Amino acid sequence: MKKIAQLAFMLLASLTTLHAQESPKEEDFYKIVTPAIPEGIILEVGGLTTLPNGSLAISTRRGEVWIVENPTSPKPYFRKFATGLHEILGLAYKEGALYCAQRGELTKLVDKNGDGKADIYETVYAWPLSGHYHEYSFGPKLAPDGSFFVSGNVAFGDEEWWRGESRVPGRGWIFHITNDGKFEPYATGVRSPAGISMLNGELFYTENQGDWQGTGGIFQVKKGDFMGHPAGLKWAELPNSPVKLTEKQFFAERDNRQKRNEQNRAIKPENIVDEKPEFLYQLKEKYDMVRLPAVWLPYGVHGVSTAEMILDDTKGDFGPFTGQIFVGDQGQSNIMRVVLEKVKGEYQGASIGFRSGFQSGVLRMAFDKDGSMYVGETNRGWGSAGDANQGLQRLVWNGKMPFEMYTVKAMPDGFEIEFTMPVDRKSAEDLDSYKVSSYLYKHFPVYGSPPVNTEDLKIKGVKLSADGKKVRVVVDGLRQYYVHKIQLEGVRSEANSWSLVHSDAYYTLNNIPDGEKLKATELKTTRSGKTQASVDKAPAKEHVSPDGKGKTAPTTASAKVPTWEEIKPILTKNTCLACHTTDKKVVGPSYMDVAKRKYSNEKIVDLIYNPKPENWPDYSTPMAPMPQVPKADAAKIAAWINSLAK
Repeated sequence: MKKIAQLAFMLLASLTTLHAQESPKEEDFYKIVTPAIPEGIILEVGGLTTLPNGSLAISTRRGEVWIVENPTSPKPYFRKFATGLHEILGLAYKEGALYCAQRGELTKLVDKNGDGKADIYETVYAWPLSGHYHEYSFGPKLAPDGSFFVSGNVAFGDEEWWRGESRVPGRGWIFHITNDGKFEPYATGVRSPAGISMLNGELFYTENQGDWQGTGGIFQVKKGDFMGHPAGLKWAELPNSPVKLTEKQFFAERDNRQKRNEQNRAIKPENIVDEKPEFLYQLKEKYDMVRLPAVWLPYGVHGVSTAEMILDDTKGDFGPFTGQIFVGDQGQSNIMRVVLEKVKGEYQGASIGFRSGFQSGVLRMAFDKDGSMYVGETNRGWGSAGDANQGLQRLVWNGKMPFEMYTVKAMPDGFEIEFTMPVDRKSAEDLDSYKVSSYLYKHFPVYGSPPVNTEDLKIKGVKLSADGKKVRVVVDGLRQYYVHKIQLEGVRSEANSWSLVHSDAYYTLNNIPDGEKLKATELKTTRSGKTQASVDKAPAKEHVSPDGKGKTAPTTASAKVPTWEEIKPILTKNTCLACHTTDKKVVGPSYMDVAKRKYSNEKIVDLIYNPKPENWPDYSTPMAPMPQVPKADAAKIAAWINSLAK
């Protein structure tokens, strides 16, 4: 009897240990490798491209071009190819030459005598500049016919330092440099188009949050398109403009909010919580040249400063996501995965987390011939997470299969989600394993937008495929144009009961597909009442890698204030971690630095709603007001911050 009791105790202990373990994380499948960089070389990477011989070409914000031979070896060789250029934020290879976008020109670099250094610096085309610091030029990107595309940042106002301006032609535009060296305006409405990309022969770009841009986004670009920012419309009526929307038409639809106080000083526009919001899609319904983003990237969750996109063409050498898109973020030093599809002739799709933890801001990416991904980094003047100000790293897949959402596709009545491995049927057929909500961003001249018109949507039922790799989630109340946050916290894998590495997808539903809806008789409608609740209230767990190697759970803080485990989801939900970390300077000050100011809890709450950027003059990006943070959350955040000073 005693022996049976002992066995029962051991079984209970083993089950307790099993439940205390957490599923594998990003780092268990994709390793970040930092190659050896010779002393004295500063790689503020602005451009990356892999050359036909396997070498890596790097352009820098300091105006240099480096060639790295044997880049994946323990001791890669760095050779300076060109120097003396002006902030190179893109690099392309064509017919034996490198092409780079400087601030004011597209330049061709040729090594004519074969000594490994460029001896011809040829101006392909020079565009005008006003001299404003923010007039960055990104690119070039090679079109299928061998011509190039470049994107131009806006400048900012003098008194109205927050307002994007196009002081010279090309600013706030994407433009085309033809094969015979001519300048062709192509599309406008861009603000900070840092990630111009050519994907399967089609032009895309990524946008940063700012005025008239509620959050970052991924846009397809066609000739004559307008993406939402009005600065470039200043040139829309020139004879060679393909954009058929004027400033007058735009501002007849939108208030520019240019107001002055009693001292005749410009008033910076801020978000008004209870105002009736206006949206970009409403402008599109009136003017068909308006281009909606294929994917909105949730601010503070999947990034703060959207960078370059890259197509996975590695044929499986980088993992199971061949044909999908990766997009970097400079501010949060991370990479997301994007699943695109065309519905009614228009791109839309989902953004899913992929890999965080890079040493500096992710700006550029390129694949090596072995299938690993080079990641070029910089943060000078652009705050970012990570310990370094610049650098080059490499992301390597270890061959193990992560449990992820492989694709997310829109259906007439909801979404179809395909997984990288079969799911546990009981968890996947439990409606409490899922949660879906929708929201959108304002279109107005304020810096960024909180999510607005947020609604939780009713899940009517699910249908799991016979092989356990696809699930149809039928949702009541789909909203065209809205971002749909799809949460699968309760779904587990069949083989090992893992939770998803990334359980959230953000799907931008530009169009709801036509087609047959599932019948109620086909759906499972079981609710356990436990799965989601257990996730929401789960205690801190031990991390376990696929190899079974555990990592110690973080120590909890005092019970008198929220612990880190309690406060982290609140900080994440309210996008606080986009700009702040506990102990390091990122876009904004660390929470420990805030605690040193010895503000009262009430003062911190007030500063969340009414920030004072002048209190932090060493930070270039001012904090935006956060009126959307619930008061209860703000109070918990304040109490936790002040606990760090003890």
